[in-house]
Amino acid sequence: MTKARLLATAATALIGVATLAGCSTMDSSGETASATAALPEVPEATGYFAQASDLPFHAPDFTQIKDEDYKPAFEQAMAIHDAEIARIRDNPEAPTFDNTIVALETSGKMLGRVAAVFFALTGSNTNDTLDAVDAEMGPKLSQHFDAITLDPVLFARVKAVYDMRDSLGLDTEDRKLLENTYDGMVHAGALLTPAQKEEVKAINSRLTTVTTDFSQKVRAATVDNALVVDSKEELAGLSDGEIEAAAKLAADRGMKGKYAIALQNTTQQPLLASLENRATREKLFTLSHDRAVMGDANDTRLLIAKIAQLRAKKAALFGLPDWASYVMYDRMAKNPKTALGFMEQMVPALAATQRREAAMLNAQIKADGGNYDVKPWDWSRYAEQVRAEKYDLDPDAVKPYFEVTTVLEDGVFYAANKLYGLTFKQRTDLPVYHPDVTVYTVFDADGSELAIFYFDPYQRPSKRGGAWMSNFVDQSHLYGTKPVIYNVLNIPKAPDGEPQLVSFDNVETMFHEFGHALHGMFADQRYASLSGTATARDFVEYPSQVNEMWASDPEVLANYAKHYQTGKPIPMELITKIQKAAKFNQGYEFGEVVEAALLDMKWHALSPEQAAKIKTAADVDAFETRSLKELGLEIDLVPPRYRSSYFNHIFSDPTGYSSGYYSYLWTEMLDRDSRKWFRDNGGLTRANGDHYRKTVLSRGGTMDYFVMFDNFAGRKPDVTPMLEARGLTGGGE
Repeated sequence: MTKARLLATAATALIGVATLAGCSTMDSSGETASATAALPEVPEATGYFAQASDLPFHAPDFTQIKDEDYKPAFEQAMAIHDAEIARIRDNPEAPTFDNTIVALETSGKMLGRVAAVFFALTGSNTNDTLDAVDAEMGPKLSQHFDAITLDPVLFARVKAVYDMRDSLGLDTEDRKLLENTYDGMVHAGALLTPAQKEEVKAINSRLTTVTTDFSQKVRAATVDNALVVDSKEELAGLSDGEIEAAAKLAADRGMKGKYAIALQNTTQQPLLASLENRATREKLFTLSHDRAVMGDANDTRLLIAKIAQLRAKKAALFGLPDWASYVMYDRMAKNPKTALGFMEQMVPALAATQRREAAMLNAQIKADGGNYDVKPWDWSRYAEQVRAEKYDLDPDAVKPYFEVTTVLEDGVFYAANKLYGLTFKQRTDLPVYHPDVTVYTVFDADGSELAIFYFDPYQRPSKRGGAWMSNFVDQSHLYGTKPVIYNVLNIPKAPDGEPQLVSFDNVETMFHEFGHALHGMFADQRYASLSGTATARDFVEYPSQVNEMWASDPEVLANYAKHYQTGKPIPMELITKIQKAAKFNQGYEFGEVVEAALLDMKWHALSPEQAAKIKTAADVDAFETRSLKELGLEIDLVPPRYRSSYFNHIFSDPTGYSSGYYSYLWTEMLDRDSRKWFRDNGGLTRANGDHYRKTVLSRGGTMDYFVMFDNFAGRKPDVTPMLEARGLTGGGE
């Protein structure tokens, strides 16, 4: 899920956020105080975004959009949206479901079109102009929606409809839309005093500014902290292609004759496993670990302190002890206690696994002639050596079987065909925002057009780190729209003329993000704000994680894992080794995620008084260190997947995944239990796929998530399959 998905669909996700706030008064007659006011005219829309695109599925026509179009388009769209809201608020007719709730849902269409494209580009192909617009428009958008959500007369109409909900004969989706609108408005401030609502507005505006600033600084720090070395010898262990790519990156940055390695978004860096030179490994790790904490223009620590203070203060306005309690109101887990209890039960076994694996790595270092104990920059290298010896698995022997386009078309798409009957056809007639992007029409099992899918796989400086899915167009029966979806990844691009080979981790990421895409493609909702991936944060990662299981399914592997030179399929013994090796190194791979999730909760369990004491960069460092040490894990050896200073998930937009990074663990529990269901019921079959589509993938955010899971699996979720998959039960490896 992305900022684009959260903010970009106006009457859908945008107004879905926007209408989730307000306060009200009704006069003694039961009619709104402004019932007799003249309804304003809605300004006429102009420019590219005035109407839906005339391309297939209303896909964006990037040839018609210039960077300078966005600011005036946002301003015009907000003015139009204001007028639409005023007509709803000041309607002299008594509030009804249609003239209030549905009217809110369908307002702001132009604003949604602008935001959908703009936030897609600021994430995947930004530039200085777009960044400046983002910084300027962020606070204005916050103020725009606060004016809507904190309007007492508008809320009076919503509340009037909500109060008579039991007599309206609403179906399940209508009722869910009404409840979401009302509950969200209360959550956003409907019951606060006027003075408190003004405070909320000020906090929201400030949060938009500082979180946008955080995101931009992290991207700049990630680009600026690339490792630069003078000689090939310092890169010993890398392949010729990787060294050539490093030379090209250095040359592109004006450092001809040197070699550069760009940072990935996570603390650990993929090439640490291959680099033989320990000093080079330490430099690369340190640049990653210390980005955005170097006291320069890209240092984010003061922003973190401000974000923590603002969030804690906002939660207190609602009478809640901390930000985590505030934001988790609509999550599947419901409250911080449930999420923390879920994670803490894993810590003892995880800590033991970390210590056991560290001892194994220290033994490997000594066997390799080293006279030192393992450090974080050593862990990946020696873990791969142990994995290779223990499981006879050489990552370099695996990569030639995974060429990116073959993985997508013969792997990801093949699994979707077997499970759901989908077929795909590449098309070149639709404009793209970058030459690396490819586009496909997706056809349903009956041959009808289901969706448009954009695939953007490669890393570049204009793209933020990580991988994500979002929509250019949301599915909606009300609008008659079908989904236009994109997947964005950050796979290092091979030099020109070289095959684009990827690691098995990247293969799993491709399946993961396409799981999100399937969730969006199979949306079957009347209202776009309930459509597809518009679900709780601790549910939305579940379908994507389930889809990862097909990356290592023997039938799927046999279809796509073919040597790029010989075309021979990957040997079954290599597949077996991959599967057996998957449980190894969980002390690190699982530990870094648990640590990040618990660190997220620590930041967002602060009271206003506690947050106010964190003022300086040193205070931020001290809080992070203290919080991590309290976890009882081996943090000196296994740092969190993201340090606070570059933890984009939780600090890069006003809400984001704050108090929600645990979702990756929570949904893994659902995922692993679901994988067991698939295995128990015959695996890769149309019957299983159609059942999962019917009970989960097509339901959007229309129902209780525990009920949804029970409809699929016939039981409550069980954590045991997850612990078994992670090797955290029994004696371990």
